[in-house]
Amino acid sequence: MKKIFKLQVEGRNRDRQLEASKHEVRKYVARQRRASLPEGVDYWDFACRFGLTQADAKEVHFATLIGHMDEAAQAGAPEFFVGILGINGIRKAKPEAFALSESPLA
Repeated sequence: MKKIFKLQVEGRNRDRQLEASKHEVRKYVARQRRASLPEGVDYWDFACRFGLTQADAKEVHFATLIGHMDEAAQAGAPEFFVGILGINGIRKAKPEAFALSESPLA
């Protein structure tokens, strides 16, 4: 998904536009997570980019994407760019020393 979300649309409330853009991002992610996983893949991960323009977009972590959208709206930006790409996620085993120290029985 690559899209420029406009916050200033004539006849529409700016806050409603922001909420609609967040909803569209969440809906895309939910749809991607429902897709069947390829062989040998544990989960869907997401490579996200955010910026006021597509040329200025920088890599951000998926968990911070909505926060970046809120910050852009509070700063008065007329629009922002969001790019999300679903990628294969493979779980990594925790180091054995870390796993033992996290145990509630230890």
